[in-house]
Amino acid sequence: MSSRRNFLLQSALGVAATAVAPLASVAAAPAKKGGEKTPVNIGMAGYTFAKFDLDQAIAMMKRVGIKHISVKDIHLPLNASDEKIAEVKGKFAAAGINVYAVGVIYMKSERQVDEAFAYAKRVGVPMIVGVPNPELLDYTEKKVKEYNIKIAIHNHGPEDKLYPGPANVIGLLKNRDARMGLCIDIGHAMRAGEEPGKAIREYKDKIFDLHIKDVTVGSKDGKATEIGRGVIDFPGLIKSLEKIKYRGICAIEYEKDMGDPLPGIAESAGYFRGVVGTVMA
Repeated sequence: MSSRRNFLLQSALGVAATAVAPLASVAAAPAKKGGEKTPVNIGMAGYTFAKFDLDQAIAMMKRVGIKHISVKDIHLPLNASDEKIAEVKGKFAAAGINVYAVGVIYMKSERQVDEAFAYAKRVGVPMIVGVPNPELLDYTEKKVKEYNIKIAIHNHGPEDKLYPGPANVIGLLKNRDARMGLCIDIGHAMRAGEEPGKAIREYKDKIFDLHIKDVTVGSKDGKATEIGRGVIDFPGLIKSLEKIKYRGICAIEYEKDMGDPLPGIAESAGYFRGVVGTVMA
């Protein structure tokens, strides 16, 4: 059986496992053979659920056994009251879901930087996934130091005039506070001409978060697709994560069919778990 077919088979098993919560949590953890392995923690990028309310988003996460989320302002607005924040966090906690970050948040002025960091503090998270304009990085660094909250700058592909790929971010972070780093969107990185596994190895000290997806081709014309159906080398990606001992979240961001994302999320999570289980066995 070819490696590709083997991964697809394991993916199918992973998808089936998501129907049973205990099995889902086991499937997310790599086998420990030949020494201790760095765990691969699967999460969700909140933008995936842009067309659904909070309760629907939580229900889908429970269906696929994913327990970490970076919350988007769709479900928790930046101007939310303390009562609203407590309500939203309470719903996630009741479902066993960890809110590990907020974002993506765009920052085009000092006022928006202020709002983002005050918001993250009120939500009680240690990290913002964000896009501060380059001219605001000095000011953003001040806020990182003031709040002791990390900023993970997100790349958005060839169409993005600010940060197409992680290479467009990393040079701007030189000699800055260690709490300023990257959220590599691997799909957009691929479309911008950066192979994700190589980028992970090269920028290892600055990778705080990952948005996981697949794309049909590695160019501007690439379209979002289910993980495993596109051109990204996921076995190589997992090997790179193990090499750098990445301990952050691999947040699935499914954008192919945002009106009906659950089948694609389940397939993507199953495939990703299958690759993790095979590569790290």
